[in-house]
Amino acid sequence: MARPGKRNRKFLGTRNHGKGNAKNKRGKGGKGGWGRAGMHKHRFSYITAHERLWMENGGHRGFHSLSDNTLPSLNLWQVQVMANKGELKSDGGKMVLEFAGKILGSGSISSPVIVRAMGASETAVERIAAAGGKFELIAPKEMKETGGIKKDNRGRLQGEGGKAPAEGAKPSAKAAPSAKAAPAAKAKAA
Repeated sequence: MARPGKRNRKFLGTRNHGKGNAKNKRGKGGKGGWGRAGMHKHRFSYITAHERLWMENGGHRGFHSLSDNTLPSLNLWQVQVMANKGELKSDGGKMVLEFAGKILGSGSISSPVIVRAMGASETAVERIAAAGGKFELIAPKEMKETGGIKKDNRGRLQGEGGKAPAEGAKPSAKAAPSAKAAPAAKAKAA
């Protein structure tokens, strides 16, 4: 008895094997767009069923404050690490940290450090004092005048030159070569 032919034999040489558009038989259903396309149109039922938190306020959540009053923070264990590495300034035998933000009390500190910052938690102030250090509150205007250590947008500590200033470090200024030095350099080269 002759074997009955497979159904696809009659479609050999055709592009879509009788399924319409080439995308129709891929097993992804009728896609209706890529990604989040149609979330306010034909896929809105997905939003109402699976993203209720987003829907609680009509599809809007929170607001963007134009005045961001949050201060960067620094924990005590980070201050201790900086003290161990010698990255703090020295003033009268004690290490000094100037920070444009708030000091938090997470971790421990054993070095006597004078901390000048815009704020600190009660725990941080107690632990600094217990280690023989001192906390001094600084206003934002004073911080701008003194420079101090700040955090960049990725949370890394920043001093002059992108690093926390080392003990006794002076700001480096790359001076352009003077007019007198240029002929002397040419004479050496010749």
